[in-house]
Amino acid sequence: MDKVVASAVEAVADIVDGSSLAVGGFGLCGIPTALIEALLETGVSDLETVSNNCGVDQWGLGMLLAAKRIRRTTGSYVGENKEFERQFLCGELEVELTPQGTLAERLRAGGAGIPAFYTPAGVGTQVADGGLPLRYDGAGGVALASEPKEVREFDGRRYVLERAIRTDFALVHARVGDRHGNLVYEKSAQNFNPLCAAAGRITIAEVEQLVEPGELDPARVHTAGILVQRVVHAPGVEKRIERRTVSRADA
Repeated sequence: MDKVVASAVEAVADIVDGSSLAVGGFGLCGIPTALIEALLETGVSDLETVSNNCGVDQWGLGMLLAAKRIRRTTGSYVGENKEFERQFLCGELEVELTPQGTLAERLRAGGAGIPAFYTPAGVGTQVADGGLPLRYDGAGGVALASEPKEVREFDGRRYVLERAIRTDFALVHARVGDRHGNLVYEKSAQNFNPLCAAAGRITIAEVEQLVEPGELDPARVHTAGILVQRVVHAPGVEKRIERRTVSRADA
């Protein structure tokens, strides 16, 4: 039952080239920095990532992106990463853009064992009709585009069928965790972390504070230990702010 491993590098050692990863966090809030840095150290490549966004330049998943370790990514927001834009437009990166709520539900459904679901989000757009560029050819043309999805009508309203997401691994960050893998996220760091934790076949959690079994109030647990296979104690992990907005001293 003790799922604690000695280091982040040891925790990600069996992630191989071509693995798919669900990565928690929203912007730079709640991202598993220690695990991402460990992946960078291992040299693994051709990764397929699923995350709300792909980090920023040189931080978060942006570190793996800059090192050309990511082959394909699924996300809902890409606006803070110039290297992401360059790789996508140059045909070096395959990108599946999906509405943020749909992405959240695809992860949740994957964790719940639901293979697909219908949603009104995206009906009447390229999300449903197909034609969204997944990969460019580097010369301004589209090398690979999305396929049309099934659309059905229920009670007079049209819905598009979306497939659930299951990944080989999930990487998440929690404020507190115990040796059994029970996790508590801090405030808004709950974002995509619980969803990713459920969607991974092997879930690896970095925790700022490691406690003994029985110390956590069961009512406060956000992710149950049954969903987590490995725990890494990562105290003092660096946290960055995407955009710092402050008023002038004389304001």
